[in-house]
Amino acid sequence: ALQTPTNYFLVSLAAADVAVGLFAIPFAITISLGFCTDFYSCLFLACFVLVLTQSSIFSLLAVAVDRYLAILVPLRYKSLVTGTRARRVIAVLWVLAFGIGLTPFLGWNSKDSATNCTEPWGGTMNESCCLVKCLFENVVPMSYMVYFNFFGCVLPPLLIMLVIYIKIFMVACRQLQRTELMDHSRTILQREIHAAKSLAMIVGIFAVCWLPVHAINCVTLFHPVQAKEKPKWAMNMAILLSHANSVVNPIVYAYRNRDFRYTFHKLISRYVLCQTDVFKSGNGQAGAQPALDMGL
Repeated sequence: ALQTPTNYFLVSLAAADVAVGLFAIPFAITISLGFCTDFYSCLFLACFVLVLTQSSIFSLLAVAVDRYLAILVPLRYKSLVTGTRARRVIAVLWVLAFGIGLTPFLGWNSKDSATNCTEPWGGTMNESCCLVKCLFENVVPMSYMVYFNFFGCVLPPLLIMLVIYIKIFMVACRQLQRTELMDHSRTILQREIHAAKSLAMIVGIFAVCWLPVHAINCVTLFHPVQAKEKPKWAMNMAILLSHANSVVNPIVYAYRNRDFRYTFHKLISRYVLCQTDVFKSGNGQAGAQPALDMGL
């Protein structure tokens, strides 16, 4: 069934990916044009994508811990990781993601140094109402992006996930080498390894897609002279790659998961193709759903 703790975390990740497609990408395009607006409106556009990125990282971390417990303590897993606890964890993680992403609103921003537009609001010269050129780097300081966002909130979870998946494969391989494992237990363990492989791939894809942006941010902060010489297309390509992550993720965690694939096919057949009996067996009974499998 789809209503498992692991799938709750995957749905949380999917929600972040969908929100990136619907909101973050248009916002990113908007704040790359340099149009004139008030400072905090521009800051909100810039921070919203940070919220979604952080929620993706937390969802990936939650899935990694979930799979680690499934491999390490399989007999106690169902009592430790319940649907209710998973939903509570997801709620806490999203609150934390909003807190981290919206931190610039608390004062860690570039309001004092933002480049103002030549046309003040309403044609007056009131400085408090003056518009700013809406660019990401004009409202969010690189110190926040590097020290707090990258070193504090992105890199540590990625390193933790790397350690977790290494330990998962080490523990799983040791258990598979035990000759006394029953065939049923061995099959379940192999399925967990396949699931871990798919989820580790998601983490790897996330790192490949997002590390270039953070690397450029680090160069901008620590080597400002060299950063001025970098071609504009480099940053644009890095941003494009980061948003492409939200397109790649569903292919891995949805299409590779039999439960998701079965459900998608069922929904399309029933509501798009209007076929109500496509998933019924020859005796007219509905076919059984396949077991959870995220194997590659």
